[in-house]
Amino acid sequence: MAVTFRFSPDDLLRCRFAVSPMFETVSAVRLLSSREDPGPHRRWLATVDKQGLDLRPLLLLLPRRGYTPDFLSPPPIGPQARFADELQAVAATDHQQIRRELRRSLADTPGAAESPTGRLLLGDPARVLPMLVELVRQAWEVLVEPVWPQVRGLLDADVSFQTRRLAEGGLDRLFAELHPRLRWGNGVLTREYGDDDHRDLQGEGLILVPSAFKWDQVVAIVDPPWQPTVIYPARGLGGLWQPLATDRQAALGRLVGKTRAALLADLGAPASTTVLAHRHALAAGTVSEHLAVLRDAGFVTGERHRHEIRYRRTPLGDAAVG
Repeated sequence: MAVTFRFSPDDLLRCRFAVSPMFETVSAVRLLSSREDPGPHRRWLATVDKQGLDLRPLLLLLPRRGYTPDFLSPPPIGPQARFADELQAVAATDHQQIRRELRRSLADTPGAAESPTGRLLLGDPARVLPMLVELVRQAWEVLVEPVWPQVRGLLDADVSFQTRRLAEGGLDRLFAELHPRLRWGNGVLTREYGDDDHRDLQGEGLILVPSAFKWDQVVAIVDPPWQPTVIYPARGLGGLWQPLATDRQAALGRLVGKTRAALLADLGAPASTTVLAHRHALAAGTVSEHLAVLRDAGFVTGERHRHEIRYRRTPLGDAAVG
């Protein structure tokens, strides 16, 4: 199962990067669900004041595995999109498109369409759309806008890095290292896992969008009428919410080195070398060397999972971080 995009010669010249405040907002809402692993965003989540914020209709449209309506976070309308402009684009969505996407999304969660909230969402789009627009606006103001300068800085840094990589080595170099779940060959970009879908770009080009809050997956927007888009976790996420080092954290850094301490702290959940390299903006070889030292010292252990080895902290590693 995979999603594929086939490039024509014209599409090779029509790949561009963009940032989407709207997509970040919807992805931040997803992390409020108890079904979701917040990963590197635990520290951010602990600071959010959710009192008075009722986003249940939105959360019902964000299945852990399944379809999220594309109209809620459409492909960015420009490289420097503003939230207000993207919200206006959502508010202008065709009502038939809304009906189709809401039905498809609710069908991916057993019982969702028959629930009171599901029946509300399947009502008249002329009433449902303003409700969803208002909920997304509230989510932006509470969850994302207060930290947007910090998040935007991370996303802009990723775009700058990837743009240089594209200029130096073309699409071969860019897609070879953009994310472990992306593969490139013979003019076809493949996102492994998930739905089995395909789109011939036919000169439309592809938008590449780094994300902070969608930290653990690569998202592909494939279906017309939307612009073909790939959203991927931004580089350097491991340090986004890193606080100033406490005395204990600083001592651990002096003991094993700052980079090893950061990797060790990030291994509360299993992760592969390539994922850690992307998250901490390091070369895979560098991460591999640090993990070997931590493994030999008894701080981490590796377990094979399909075609890769995933590392996690041992009890000794937990004690060191704690």
